[in-house]
Amino acid sequence: MDVAFADPQANRDRMERWIKEAAGAGAALVVFPECALCGYCFESLQEAWQWAEPIPGPSTEKIVELCRRIGIHVAFGMLERTESQLFNACALVGPDGVVGVYRKIHLPYLGVDRFATPGDRPFGVFRVGPARVGMHICYDGSFPESARVMALAGAEVVLLPTNWPPGAENTAKYLPNARALENHVYFAAVNRVGEERGFRFIGRSRIVDPTGETLAEAGDSEEKLLVAEANLEFARTKRIVRVPGKHIIDRFADRRPEMYRPIVESN
Repeated sequence: MDVAFADPQANRDRMERWIKEAAGAGAALVVFPECALCGYCFESLQEAWQWAEPIPGPSTEKIVELCRRIGIHVAFGMLERTESQLFNACALVGPDGVVGVYRKIHLPYLGVDRFATPGDRPFGVFRVGPARVGMHICYDGSFPESARVMALAGAEVVLLPTNWPPGAENTAKYLPNARALENHVYFAAVNRVGEERGFRFIGRSRIVDPTGETLAEAGDSEEKLLVAEANLEFARTKRIVRVPGKHIIDRFADRRPEMYRPIVESN
């Protein structure tokens, strides 16, 4: 998706067109990029604040109403504000309202993340019909613990709305497949295209299955609807028997958490 800077109405209109097209293609869940509602390249907290909204709020309510009319769920990036804090967030909504909210935990020194508050909630897993869906945002994906925590909590599908810029080409190429494979989950990395304030975004959105196989992908400059079907039972089956009695892999049962202490120790 090509996102208009500081123009939520134009972006909601564009999202509505894609949501309707996705519904026509049989999708149950539609995912949009990071900050899809308002853009990313803000130069101050004060500038970004005026385009942030509470959740629930005006934009989530409008998307909920559309979900209610056509029977679909939507995840999209936006700026969330509380009384005193600004979060880079992803809202998951459906016919019954807001299903879940994720606030970006790992913040790079880039764009609006320079002024946002780090996420203050654990990684969550939310119900979308029969599926259990986890969400994180952009730079979070470079921390493998993020997807692993969601997978351990039961996620079968992990979403990564993102704003990958130049320099992230190898991230786009390898990260979604690695995270899907190592957690045996479906993984959807959804990036934007186009430019904002002279800053370019590289596209290359991708949907990957639990074996690490790419199911659908987009180029670096095209707005494109990617559609894939998820076999949830396949994602739930973590014990993989390749040769009975000789070659069995269980990426969760084979873990050794007692050896991972340095990961959670502060420097």
